[in-house]
Amino acid sequence: MDHYISINDIDNINSWIEEAKELKKNPLKYIELGRNKTLGLLFFNSSLRTRLSTQKAALNLGMNPIVMNVSGDAWGIEFGDGTVMNGNTAEHIKEAAAVVSQYCDIIAVRAFPTLNDKAKDESEQVLMSFKKYASVPIVNMESATGHPLQGLTDAITISEHAKTRKPKVVLSWAPHIKALPHAVANSFTQAMQKMDVEFVITNPECYNLNPEITGKTSIIHNQEEAFKNADFVYVKNWSSYESYGQILNTDPNWMITKEKLGNAKFMHCLPVRRNVIVEDAVLDSDSSIVIQQANNRTFAAQLVLKKILENA
Repeated sequence: MDHYISINDIDNINSWIEEAKELKKNPLKYIELGRNKTLGLLFFNSSLRTRLSTQKAALNLGMNPIVMNVSGDAWGIEFGDGTVMNGNTAEHIKEAAAVVSQYCDIIAVRAFPTLNDKAKDESEQVLMSFKKYASVPIVNMESATGHPLQGLTDAITISEHAKTRKPKVVLSWAPHIKALPHAVANSFTQAMQKMDVEFVITNPECYNLNPEITGKTSIIHNQEEAFKNADFVYVKNWSSYESYGQILNTDPNWMITKEKLGNAKFMHCLPVRRNVIVEDAVLDSDSSIVIQQANNRTFAAQLVLKKILENA
């Protein structure tokens, strides 16, 4: 594997899940694989789990991680071609990516969308510019439209906790005070489409995800109906896709409660706003597997790095 840009870079999700489980049993088994190799972690946006878990994954493989908060610590980077750089940007991506490639064997990038220009966000300008101008493999640590490390993590977690051969998995929208990206929901949808699960999405009518991603996945606008007989309920807010980046609904009745959840396991990528997205009674119960889910972030990232190192 040359790069890990999206869930679609996974050739066989079931074999990847099993390999991640094996890594989890013995995280240091391949510590010599990354010896004398450097992982550059470039953050254009804030992070807790992604930053720490990917650093730990690199260390488990014997790599040396270097972390940079690009937006605060680096020169402003210009991504446009033919731009007259007489504004706030001092360095072009052509030079920046080439230089970082000399310092690092793998570059991981995290860059959120603007949520005000759909075409620009869907072009994945930051991520794809690094892929174009860097001379080393690129890993997506969340981009404008996808979070494939999280999607792989979620697939691993569901596999570990499933009690039936074909569990029912529901992705539910929930209210939030801010307009949030579609990245996590998109990658989760793509991951579930690769697994042998009964997958349903539930959201208000004005919040359907990109139809090119949801495809033939069942979308139900009645949350309680969607939750019937669910084994896993994955909850995430996202802003409107059709009225791009807008908040069109803040209905608190979409918040997840213990009563709604029933016997299902609760999942969320974190961080989560208590008593807005989900009530305390859910998060503080045995139904919640968000902590176990977060732990799997390390092994998803470690598997991706391992596959790239083995292909070097």
